[in-house]
Amino acid sequence: MDTQMKCAVILNESLPVGVLANAAAILGMTLGTRFGQLVGEDVKDADGGTHPGIVTVPVPALRADAKTLAAIWEKASADEAVFAVDFTDVAQGCRVYGEYVERMGAASPASLGFLGIGLAGDAKHVNRLTGNLPLLR
Repeated sequence: MDTQMKCAVILNESLPVGVLANAAAILGMTLGTRFGQLVGEDVKDADGGTHPGIVTVPVPALRADAKTLAAIWEKASADEAVFAVDFTDVAQGCRVYGEYVERMGAASPASLGFLGIGLAGDAKHVNRLTGNLPLLR
């Protein structure tokens, strides 16, 4: 991917705060695993204490309604310059990964309810997908 990278997390604005936080954490973990090079080195504070590195690029938390999330997912999935990860109602309803694999295999794309989407990739492409979305507040 281009060195001019951008990440974003887009969350379903109708969700309660606990579900929003859970979705953001899950999406962030996947983005961090896939793009480990975006995590900086550990840093020291003034007393010499070590703090693990955090992301080296901003990751805005944005909001959208369910219909907009589905449209962004469709566009992002077709864009080779963007990595997209989704967190859906199917995933949220599963307690173990095997159950998720099974239930997702039986779900039609049109039936998925998006709780959130994480994006990483070429900044121009990510901006095209997210440029008009408001920040989650």
